[in-house]
Amino acid sequence: MKMKKCKRRSFGCVLRTFALAAAVVTLNYFKAGAQDGNAGIQQANTQVRSYFESGTSLMYAIGAILGLIGAVKVYSKWNAGDQDTSKVAAAWFGSCIFLVVVATIIKSFFGL
Repeated sequence: MKMKKCKRRSFGCVLRTFALAAAVVTLNYFKAGAQDGNAGIQQANTQVRSYFESGTSLMYAIGAILGLIGAVKVYSKWNAGDQDTSKVAAAWFGSCIFLVVVATIIKSFFGL
């Protein structure tokens, strides 16, 4: 592509010069930002890993609370003589087991 010679102070010349300057500044900015990318990724990795211990403990606590709520609901259905007590018990027990298994897998997967 052949570039036309710019006449001094023409709009096209000023526009091309501005576009070239903007491109150079942008490339320099991205080059400087890329150098800090690895440090930023490492810092994010460290912060996220520090939350896993608290997150798994929170999941165990939620599982315990759901277990207690489920036990009360199943007990009340059982005392009322409902026929679907086993379905409700299986659902609540399954949800508690799921939370405990997910928390355990997260803990073992990330080596905590």
